[in-house]
Amino acid sequence: MSDTTVASNVPEAYLAATFNEVPLPVVRVPMLDRENQLVAYELIIQGDGDDEANLMRRVLSTIVDGSVTRLARDNRVFIRLSRDLVMEQSELVLRYPRIGLVIDSAWTDDEAMMARLQMLSQRGCALLLDLADQPIPQVGGDRGANILLSFVRFVRIDASRLDAGTLRAHCEQLHARGLQVIAGHVETHATHELCLQLPFAAIQGGYLLTPEKVDVPVLTANRLSVLRLLRALEEESAGPVELGQVIRNDAILSYKLLGCVNSAYFALPKQLKSVEQAAIFFGLTRMRNWISTMALSGMNDRPPELLRAALIRAHMCEQLAQGMSRSEREMAFTAGLFSLLETLMCAPMDFLLEHVPLAPEIRAVLIDRRGPFAPLLEQVIQWEAGDLRNSGAQPQQIRRMAGIYLEATRWADHVYSFAEQRPS
Repeated sequence: MSDTTVASNVPEAYLAATFNEVPLPVVRVPMLDRENQLVAYELIIQGDGDDEANLMRRVLSTIVDGSVTRLARDNRVFIRLSRDLVMEQSELVLRYPRIGLVIDSAWTDDEAMMARLQMLSQRGCALLLDLADQPIPQVGGDRGANILLSFVRFVRIDASRLDAGTLRAHCEQLHARGLQVIAGHVETHATHELCLQLPFAAIQGGYLLTPEKVDVPVLTANRLSVLRLLRALEEESAGPVELGQVIRNDAILSYKLLGCVNSAYFALPKQLKSVEQAAIFFGLTRMRNWISTMALSGMNDRPPELLRAALIRAHMCEQLAQGMSRSEREMAFTAGLFSLLETLMCAPMDFLLEHVPLAPEIRAVLIDRRGPFAPLLEQVIQWEAGDLRNSGAQPQQIRRMAGIYLEATRWADHVYSFAEQRPS
């Protein structure tokens, strides 16, 4: 009897209690529509030294205790499970309608699996067929592949492997069959622009975090306002009263900031009624970081998932700097937050830093990827790309990163929820 078979007979409460203390090594990757709104997250599981059976049991426990849906903020989420887990835990997956499964065409030769997948689809589970480097099944061609296409709802094709003409042909062919087509591995803005002209239901890939090449930077009024605020925050070296004056004319920003710091997440002993009080309680540097966070999060002309990614990087860099001094941890936060400034502002980093006077250590990591914070940022970037294990990281380091990442996503989602608010 396999380990996975044994797990299917273990009470769900025991599974959750046993595994929820071991963070799942997972990163959520957004799929966005043409308006940059979230369609779904895919959860990419990164190996951390566990064998597949044990890792799949941990995946199962996160479904049982609700961690998967919380990580996805109750949006649709796709996750890839092992064959054994799909066969043995179908009923469990069906209890969570927001959870869909990523499948591949290799299962077309497995009659039992095909029957199980068809049952899941008929009962409402969203199936995403990942074609990766597989050819597009032709009507009247491979029987198994065409049967699979008859009951899956989503199909993903690898945009990085196809020229423009082939990408268009494949997308239009699949769309004509009534499928929701997802462009995967969209790494460049040129490919993203092409995908926007095609009937893709969602686009996914590294383009989101990649800065666009701009010959002459032109800042919109929104971005210019944020940049001026960042400059004022970094130039201001006085006390809490002066910090409060920096944002005194921005009632919405003050409202968001105080709402966030007074929320249950921080569990303060008493309510803070002003920016000045918050600066005294938390410290000037931390408050500057949080005001910068709120300002960047409030940029409504950028993809929300890009803003969340900047917040996650900031929190992860700060947590990785726990062995450093308090001031260095706060600079690590700034380095992580501003590491996506070029992408957020659609302007070159050196141009932006002419307007925001940052500490030399922060400038070094943002411009040249050097200095004390460069290794921290590199770990975070490798984690979000799913490459940390390939870089030689040990299982213990991966498990630590998993915990830091999960906490960072919770923090980022919480902060962003306040950034979206408006005074009533």
